[in-house]
Amino acid sequence: MPSLTLVQSINLALQQEMERDERVVILGEDVGLNGGVFRVTEGLQKRFGPERVVDTPLAESGIMGTAIGLAMAGMRPIPEIQFEGFLGPAYDQLVNHAARYRTRTRGAVTIPLTVRVPVGGGIHAPELHSDSPEAIYAHHPGLKVVMPATPYDAKGLLLSAIRDPDPVVFFEPKRVYRSFREEVPEDDYTIPIGEAKVVNEGTDVTVVTWGATVFECLAAMDKLPEDVSVELIDLRSIYPFDLDAVVNSVQKTGRCVVVHEAPKTAGFGAEIAASIQEHGFLHLKAPVQRVAGFDTVMPYYKLELDYLPDAKRVGEAVQQVLAY
Repeated sequence: MPSLTLVQSINLALQQEMERDERVVILGEDVGLNGGVFRVTEGLQKRFGPERVVDTPLAESGIMGTAIGLAMAGMRPIPEIQFEGFLGPAYDQLVNHAARYRTRTRGAVTIPLTVRVPVGGGIHAPELHSDSPEAIYAHHPGLKVVMPATPYDAKGLLLSAIRDPDPVVFFEPKRVYRSFREEVPEDDYTIPIGEAKVVNEGTDVTVVTWGATVFECLAAMDKLPEDVSVELIDLRSIYPFDLDAVVNSVQKTGRCVVVHEAPKTAGFGAEIAASIQEHGFLHLKAPVQRVAGFDTVMPYYKLELDYLPDAKRVGEAVQQVLAY
């Protein structure tokens, strides 16, 4: 079983699915000859040819519109948007068309496309290259939104996304693209969209997170007193999210901290906190705490790490709910 980085795991999933299903095509800026800005699609154009790994013009609206047309024609397109900030020009096509076609046609037409998007901060990138807009896209019915944190989960979730009959936004936390390796089966396997993972079982407090902040939460746990028992949940799927896993955990611990990179106001942590209040209020021993990015534009790299939630802030929130 190979030990792969997140980038290598995604590349393996794309390669295997393209071999399995000739309907799968990749399109985007520099995805072919250069293998993508992060080299996630490296080697795929050489293996499958320029008709299945297509270098496009710098036009995100055109990339998304073309992908929608391909999906309507029976293909399984995987458009890559180079950075999450560039989703803006494709927003109309994705939200007003791809997400709505099943309803618009009363189920006659589905849009099986997977939008791959590097997401999040921590790599000293310029403006429009470090945001976390998952809550924006989770808000739109018709779209599924996932964000794996590990190589194993990335392959299983990506295969599920490609095979899904509806559009999936597949966010890839670029901060952990190459930060560690994990054993990833070469065999075919999928992870269901909408199923969270309990990274660590605990009894005192539930911490819910996703993406690169999973590792900040793990670092925070290492610095807490030994007698503090934390149940860490990696959501993996933002929408649909695993409400049962979250509520069941909070019913056990009575306390919850939600952690994400996006700004705090209207971030997806607010949805989780509201859902806990609706479904687990009588089990709460303290208000749900949110550790998030600040309500400002993501700063340039000199202040980037001051903006992102870190182990210190997560640990302080855990201590706060324990002391309530």
